[in-house]
Amino acid sequence: MRSPVVFIDGDQGTTGLQIHERLRNRTDISLLTLAAAERRDARRRAQAINACDIAILCLPDAAAREAVGAIVNPTVRVIDASSAHRTQPDWVYGFPEISPGQAERIASAHRVTNPGCYPTGAIALLLPLVRAGLIPADYPISIHAVSGYSGRGRAGVEEHEGPGAANAPSFQVYGLELAHKHTPEIQQHAGLAQRPLFVPAYGAFRQGIVLTVPLELRLLAPDVDGPALHACLVRHYAEAAHVRVLPLHESSLSPRLDPQALNGTNDVHLSVFHNAEHRQVLLSAVFDNLGKGASGAAVQNLDLMLARA
Repeated sequence: MRSPVVFIDGDQGTTGLQIHERLRNRTDISLLTLAAAERRDARRRAQAINACDIAILCLPDAAAREAVGAIVNPTVRVIDASSAHRTQPDWVYGFPEISPGQAERIASAHRVTNPGCYPTGAIALLLPLVRAGLIPADYPISIHAVSGYSGRGRAGVEEHEGPGAANAPSFQVYGLELAHKHTPEIQQHAGLAQRPLFVPAYGAFRQGIVLTVPLELRLLAPDVDGPALHACLVRHYAEAAHVRVLPLHESSLSPRLDPQALNGTNDVHLSVFHNAEHRQVLLSAVFDNLGKGASGAAVQNLDLMLARA
């Protein structure tokens, strides 16, 4: 019996390179990549994607749509790491832990869209709490996140690791037009009735994310407090292999959050910080933007799909 053929289209970007690194020594699949001279050849790329069992697209949005449009082989399955299809109803959202049965839906899907890096943290925190009714769907959600510079792709890596690295900024807030492309994805998959306010930033470290969501308890139901929010997250992720909700006392005593703490893993740590006196709560997520936020999640979804190959 032949091994499933996995084609990485766009394996020279930051996500594609890490997916290739995670897969290159595996013996249960045949890895298909294109030589440098063939990567810009639309005919050769179309041949490759139609010759594989599962394609992983690590491309800009327009190129990802083009690649999907080139598929004529009905047996080809796709994991798209771009944001091109994340709000499309005919694509399965590739976040296995968000709800019961989601891993099974991914396993049997023909079209899977990998979550964005920032949405991974925001949705992991918000969706269980919104579904449980602890946070109203119309709550005015604000999200702040800081990512490593690899989140900008090769341009970010070149700026901080190339010849001009000495002049690279140590910190920069962006998305100030309040129209970041991840915002509709967060709203849809977190079950929010209103568009959240999302403010992202880059730090002078290669990879890792810390994402926070502040909550005012006075705007929630009288019986909702930090322990109640924490207990809900604990219940939701009790069986999740890659999502850990830190103990409430650990969250309360931790003096800082390190965005690089989970680099190189496919894990995400969620925390609930609460101040009973001031009736304020801070939700946080820490994970690797190139791990659970990109390549790690893609490989996790690939493994689910291979189980049904």
